[in-house]
Amino acid sequence: MEERLQKIIARAGVASRRHAEHLILTGQVAVNGQVVTELGTKADIEHDHIRVSGKLLRPQERNVYVILHKPAGVVSTMSDPEGRTTLAAFLQGVHGRVFPVGRLEYHAAGLVLLTNDGELTNRMMRAHGLPQAYLCKIDGTLNESTAREMERRCSVRMHRAKGMPSGWWEVTTTEASSDAFRQAMLASGNPVDKMRRVGLANLTLDRLGPGEYRHLTQEEVAKLEHAVARAERGESGLPRPAQERSASGSRRRVKSRRPSRTAKRRPPRR
Repeated sequence: MEERLQKIIARAGVASRRHAEHLILTGQVAVNGQVVTELGTKADIEHDHIRVSGKLLRPQERNVYVILHKPAGVVSTMSDPEGRTTLAAFLQGVHGRVFPVGRLEYHAAGLVLLTNDGELTNRMMRAHGLPQAYLCKIDGTLNESTAREMERRCSVRMHRAKGMPSGWWEVTTTEASSDAFRQAMLASGNPVDKMRRVGLANLTLDRLGPGEYRHLTQEEVAKLEHAVARAERGESGLPRPAQERSASGSRRRVKSRRPSRTAKRRPPRR
């Protein structure tokens, strides 16, 4: 699509639009080898060779955001020196190079976010308060008391998964890795048999089957950026820690400091 040269130059980050106009007027911009000095000139950065002060402008890579349902036994990278199956095997049809944001353990399945948005990736890797939700098949007879103990030890939230057979629990955490939780459960005599990440911030697997992917909508990207901003401010959105609950599992009530309706008001001083 053709656009005014000064707009193309400004969007490429070379100069402000006003400075770009100055560059054009002073003969420092060339299109397909021809110097351009008229401000109304248009070009298409996808097809035309545009040089500013001798440097070729390259079209900006469009941001791509994809969530993939990683099967268990797949390495969360785009290549593997040991020849194991990687995420790249399931991304046929995705245009542009994308990379996973963080890693999901080899033995775990579930949601993986991939993108070429380097800025968002860096922010997500630094923001340790993004909630992650897992569905876990836990062997043994895990009771509520042990679950509350795991909450305290591993900084997670646990409750029985709705609509799932006995033994399935939903575990929400803000930790970057689920290995610590898996090891703690093994030590308690309740090993995690299966683990699937079903949520990351505002993103969910929905009906994606193992090995399937889909592109995020603009609304989902905007909500993800909002969730990252909240995590950067220390707002994880998780319930209060289990330590703040009473032994019976109910939340402690905070006594109101409002004065009683029957309290008499003191007469004003004269």
